[in-house]
Amino acid sequence: MEDESPVEHRLTELEIKASYAEDLLDRLNDIVVRQQAQIDLLLREVAQLRRDRPEPDGAVMRNLRDELPPHY
Repeated sequence: MEDESPVEHRLTELEIKASYAEDLLDRLNDIVVRQQAQIDLLLREVAQLRRDRPEPDGAVMRNLRDELPPHY
């Protein structure tokens, strides 16, 4: 490497950095794909739980934030 010109050395360094950046991008893309699959699965499970939950006829959905805890 001693006989490399400064331009060639800079180009080699840039190619190395680009290679690392490309590898990082591929790994991040794999993570995003895996997370999206997990999100999709969780959304399906929540939808299934909502369908399976028995609701009394005419019951209005309560918001637990509107209810006071027993110690008040």
